[in-house]
Amino acid sequence: MFLCLFALRAGAESIDAIDVSVRMQGEEVFVDVRFHVPVTPQEAWAVMTDYDHATEFISKLEKSVILSRTEAMLLVSQKGAMGFGPFSVPIETVTEVLLTPYEKLQGRMISGNMKKNQSTTRLIADARGTRVVYHLESIPDVWIPPLIGRAIGEFETRARFRQLVDEILRRKALSEAKR
Repeated sequence: MFLCLFALRAGAESIDAIDVSVRMQGEEVFVDVRFHVPVTPQEAWAVMTDYDHATEFISKLEKSVILSRTEAMLLVSQKGAMGFGPFSVPIETVTEVLLTPYEKLQGRMISGNMKKNQSTTRLIADARGTRVVYHLESIPDVWIPPLIGRAIGEFETRARFRQLVDEILRRKALSEAKR
């Protein structure tokens, strides 16, 4: 177990920073995230599409369930929160996720407590592993103060993607320890 933890820590130190940009234009929020992780696209994909276990590694996610599944699409129900203290906003969505295995996930909210929520996640293989590029366009159902909203959005997004990366690296270390 100690060896796995050491491998996880070493892997975490070797990944590039998680670059997060949050822009607000009127009521619409645009989020862009970029990072590199030293795993194959298949290893990253396995965690990114593991919605049934996402509450185990994303801290502010209370519920995450795949309602239906086909080879090319998932229907996912999630409930959680964004923000902290008086600036916390509950989020509940049902999202259709179109799958292009190991390359792209496209999410489009079909119901929930937001006016709009759609995202694209791209996985790009390179010699060092996988580069992940994420883009979100969202219109919350509540007014968000621009300056504090942007700061909270960046903090929360970076924290959630850090948790995702940590889980990808944890699974990679466990896989290598079993060999």
